[in-house]
Amino acid sequence: MNSINNTSLDIQSIEELVSALKQGDRTTYSEIIHNFYIPIAEFEDYGYWSDEIYTRNCIFENDQFELILLCWNPNQITPIHDHGGEECWVRVIKGEFEEVIYSIDKQEQLREVKTHTAKENEVTYMIDFMGFHTLQNLTDERSMTLHLYAKPIRSCNSYDLHEGKLIHRKLVYTTMSESA
Repeated sequence: MNSINNTSLDIQSIEELVSALKQGDRTTYSEIIHNFYIPIAEFEDYGYWSDEIYTRNCIFENDQFELILLCWNPNQITPIHDHGGEECWVRVIKGEFEEVIYSIDKQEQLREVKTHTAKENEVTYMIDFMGFHTLQNLTDERSMTLHLYAKPIRSCNSYDLHEGKLIHRKLVYTTMSESA
């Protein structure tokens, strides 16, 4: 396992966060995402909100990882989804979120496994063998979550509640930063 130096504890800007992630690898991502202090105002510079659905705003991507800021209006929720085989860390930047984890059997029947509430600066982790999940903004305010994927995710499976089955969908960014 690679070890990062203590500079990760001194990360105070998005540029420093991206630099630390570039120097690390998937074995260091958890430590990095847990140990930074970046003012909310810096994330707001990357924010874009929609009344229809949460937005996916790419801060940075390369072959090793992607860093995405999701912006949420009150009560917005993701579909139930996997992560295309990749690891995912979610840090709550602003707000409070409910994460529900599901299992799906061979007949594609959905079963709730666990529910967790994540508050500001808490980090959740997900990988496909753990199941599928959904996130929902529980607040009455605009909120933000930072998503770090060990390798970019171009598509995933989501569960169509009306059809009662999995569907494959391509993922797109709402916005991309100039450094992405």
